[in-house]
Amino acid sequence: MGFGDLKSSAGIKVLNEFLSDKSYIEGYVPSQADVAVFEALSGAPPAELFHALRWYNHIKSYEKQASSLPGVKKPLGKYGPVNIEDTTDSAATETKEEDDDIDLFGSDDEEESEEAQRVREERLAQYESKKSKKPALIAKSSILLDVKPWDDETDMAKLEQCVRSIEMDGLLWGSSKLVPVGYGIKKLQIQCVVEDDKVGTDVLEEKITAFEDYVQSMDVAAFNKI
Repeated sequence: MGFGDLKSSAGIKVLNEFLSDKSYIEGYVPSQADVAVFEALSGAPPAELFHALRWYNHIKSYEKQASSLPGVKKPLGKYGPVNIEDTTDSAATETKEEDDDIDLFGSDDEEESEEAQRVREERLAQYESKKSKKPALIAKSSILLDVKPWDDETDMAKLEQCVRSIEMDGLLWGSSKLVPVGYGIKKLQIQCVVEDDKVGTDVLEEKITAFEDYVQSMDVAAFNKI
């Protein structure tokens, strides 16, 4: 059990895959398990490993209150996939006492280390190969946008046509309606579904407000993870 070396790219990849369908290392709330793994990292995971990066940024927000999180911190090797051999210092510490009395031929240490490394790399390769066949979970969000015109003379049909003309990979427009805001002015309320790692609200706002002849402003009325 373990993630391997979390300061190596291979270890961080294992962590990323492990978190592809989990919010935390153990359970459903932040705990000392998350603190133990967080402290084993040398820094934030790269952007392409977005499951691990999402988790890292979330746990980092608890950094000042880490000691108050529930649970008891265990050796790092107690966390992670069951079919990955732990190679961290914590695992070495656990087995040191058992190995102290077994030193038949001291000259074989280097050979044994190379063999352990070879087995570890083979297991990591098998694990990554198995995980690569599993479809990646795509994080999506449902967003309700309020698009406001300049005045009551704005052609709202044309405004909506402009908004729907925006095409992006990971963006799907949904239903819409006009909502009165006062003085004869109506705003466009339009639903869309986005893939989180491809489309952000800042990009949507930039593209929608670019139709400056029709659009005064855009606001996010509701934002929900799917």
